[in-house]
Amino acid sequence: MTLRTAGSMLVVFLWSVAVVLGQNGWSVTYTTQSICVLKGSTVKLTCSFRYPRGHKVTSNFWFTKMETEDIGLDPEYAGHVEYHGDKEKDCTLRITDLRERDSSTYRFRLLTDQEGGTYTGSPGVTLSVTGLQVKVTDGHQDKTLTCSTTCTLTDNPTYIWYKNGQHLDESTSPQYKDPVYSNYEDSYSCAVKGHDDLHSPAVCVQGQDCSRVTYTKRRICVLKGSTVDISCTYVGYYSTTSTFWFRSDKSTPEDLTRDPGYTGRVEYTGTYKGPFTLRISDLIEEDSAEYRFTFKTYYFEWGHSFPGTTMSVTGLQVKVTPAAEGQKTLTCITTCTLTDNPTYIWYKNGQRLDEPTSQQYSVNSYYSDSYSCAVEGHEDHHSPAVCVRGESCMNVTYTHQSICALKGSTVDISCFYTHPSWHNLTEVSWFNKWESGVTKDLSQDSEYTSRVEYYRQTEKDSTLRITDLRESDSTEYKFRFTTDKARWGYSFHGTTLTVTGSRVEVTPEWSSESKTLSCSTTCTLSNPNPTYIWYKNGQHLDESTSPPVQRPSLH
Repeated sequence: MTLRTAGSMLVVFLWSVAVVLGQNGWSVTYTTQSICVLKGSTVKLTCSFRYPRGHKVTSNFWFTKMETEDIGLDPEYAGHVEYHGDKEKDCTLRITDLRERDSSTYRFRLLTDQEGGTYTGSPGVTLSVTGLQVKVTDGHQDKTLTCSTTCTLTDNPTYIWYKNGQHLDESTSPQYKDPVYSNYEDSYSCAVKGHDDLHSPAVCVQGQDCSRVTYTKRRICVLKGSTVDISCTYVGYYSTTSTFWFRSDKSTPEDLTRDPGYTGRVEYTGTYKGPFTLRISDLIEEDSAEYRFTFKTYYFEWGHSFPGTTMSVTGLQVKVTPAAEGQKTLTCITTCTLTDNPTYIWYKNGQRLDEPTSQQYSVNSYYSDSYSCAVEGHEDHHSPAVCVRGESCMNVTYTHQSICALKGSTVDISCFYTHPSWHNLTEVSWFNKWESGVTKDLSQDSEYTSRVEYYRQTEKDSTLRITDLRESDSTEYKFRFTTDKARWGYSFHGTTLTVTGSRVEVTPEWSSESKTLSCSTTCTLSNPNPTYIWYKNGQHLDESTSPPVQRPSLH
């Protein structure tokens, strides 16, 4: 099994007194018999084992309670466990992103090739998973705060306290050291050092209207190129004057809408006491960071040290590993575990396969075949295609996923393609319509007569040139090629073309002596640095690369 985790998590190592149980040459040594860890964290359950001489271990696994099913095969643990099945000595189980329902007794079982060669180590390891809660105890004039858990945390943790989102203090005691006086404005939260992002919910010391922020998710793993929503709810004791999201790795909090790295990709939506959402589009791996929310009132600002939502951005890759003779196992891997248990899609030579929908796929290995994977709902962000055998197989790679071009202009849409050297190329074509497996070559389409041209610079590239662009040309374009032995499919997403006109927008529209003129398009032009030309009464005025705005005084 392969494990990928989002965000940074500390692993709890167990150094308790070993428990050895065994008979007649059998034994399982558990490092500890019980452990209490935080919800959302990672734990290692460690053990070692022995078996009689002359036996050969055929399989070993962990299971829970009285069940004897390998938890690695249990859908309930999918993406949460890692056990490599060492057949010699070590039997360490790693469980990530712990949930309270993972609380159970875990036992190790091994089987050998001899009659009666079955042994289960008892009593096992009892795992308790707990969250954090702040308990408020009334005093005569003040209150006592306690960072409470349902079991005693292993390894004598250090507790961190927050007041109104601001880091206050650290202590080995679960009680906050100073008396807290009743105040309707203030909220408090606690965390454990090393697991700062697993803090407790913020609680009011007095009443229910204190200032606080609650994040919908602590960690998110999403695909490169996709769009993500990161949300929270907030309550302010006083009327809110401003709100914004920021990255915690910045030296000072900076509103993301003003960050040049997010220009045109960030949007805020939501209302007070309702979900307030940060939407980031066209995600890149550099967007991987912790995102926090802050709000201001006339008397107060929510602190910046309160942990927010950690986002990891990942691409897809197909990993090829040997299986049975003539077989390969393909795994659609990511650098973190994707949120929301996705359904996987597989492609063979550019053609979508009906099965499987799981993360792994077993195939026969042929030199000409390439495979790629995607996630349902994000088919346009598929992995690069990989050869099952050798380095030369059927493949198409588009230069751009999307292009925005001006009406009336000319656009080049290009790709690179490969095939085994012993294949002879027989046909290439570009198309934008496909029905029941039939594609129509654009060079033979009456709508594109005299407006399309195919050309290439090498034997392995092809470019579609469309002239005199119309808004009706806005669609997805794909490339297909055929050899004397195979054909590239058409399920892969190609290049989406958007054709736009340009118009001048005037702001403000009414009641102002000074106006701002913006040269507006319905999409962002693909030309990275277009030069804008301005005219007044048909007379050439000026040229500018940035910004595409004129600010004349109009009388």
